[in-house]
Amino acid sequence: MLQLISVVAFVTATKMPVVHQHEEEKFFINAKGQKETLPSIWDPPTKQLSVVVPSYNEEKRLPVMMDEALGYLEKRQKRDPSFTYEVLVVDDGSKDQTSKVAFKYCQKYGSDKVRVLTLVKNRGKGGAVRMGVFSSRGEKILMADADGATKFPDVEKLEKGLNDLQPWPDRMAIACGSRAHLEKESVAQRSYFRTLLMYGFHFLVWFLCVKGIRDTQCGFKLLTREAASRTFSSLHIERWAFDVELLYIAQFFKIPIAEVAVNWTEIEGSKLVPFWSWLQMGRDLLFIRLRYLTGAWRLEHTAKTN
Repeated sequence: MLQLISVVAFVTATKMPVVHQHEEEKFFINAKGQKETLPSIWDPPTKQLSVVVPSYNEEKRLPVMMDEALGYLEKRQKRDPSFTYEVLVVDDGSKDQTSKVAFKYCQKYGSDKVRVLTLVKNRGKGGAVRMGVFSSRGEKILMADADGATKFPDVEKLEKGLNDLQPWPDRMAIACGSRAHLEKESVAQRSYFRTLLMYGFHFLVWFLCVKGIRDTQCGFKLLTREAASRTFSSLHIERWAFDVELLYIAQFFKIPIAEVAVNWTEIEGSKLVPFWSWLQMGRDLLFIRLRYLTGAWRLEHTAKTN
């Protein structure tokens, strides 16, 4: 059976990550309503921090997150005028008014600070994050979910975690926000079935892909620019399990990873459909392992994709 699954995994694998960019996705609309070409992750950084916010049908939850994030970032800039940032909202082919809601922040704060990338069609969370990362200008790049489940000022905890990993090999390091310290509390609030799924998923992650990271799925991660370009240019998975492949790639390249406890609150409106989403993630985890094991997917130490 495993041999058959391995063959299926090998035959159905795309050899290299396909990053197709539609013509409209090479531009963003600035605060004046004009088209501007997006920068590239391969350009030298011009900001200290980029915040990438993947958003799919988030017109209701996005304003709470953006108000908190921009409130914090603006205060920090007032305290330290040398601090520079940008927020990139990546609308992942939403069917609602996500782009319009996000664009109001672009108009309020200016397009040097807030940019909206509207994808032509839905790619999945991993695909949306990658498109944002590839258009970032920051020395450090933060992934942050649109639901605002993690308290945004906790970015300082991630920055400390990142700094504590120094010296960074080839300027690469990652700090992962973690909810592992909240596990007992969450188990008490969840149904037995969901708890069983959660533990099953954690076991598969550990057994198949990533050792030493207790919470791979928290959407609050901080990467150096070099770590972001190396990992995301090798990423194949575009949907829920992309975090696992990202960390699998990081461990292959021996990029140091810090796991940092963050404040987290469950927000209503999750896109995860408990059983089917876990099933899809389980399949993706098995395919990640088998495709790298069989050589269908390869990681090259010298590879640099533009």
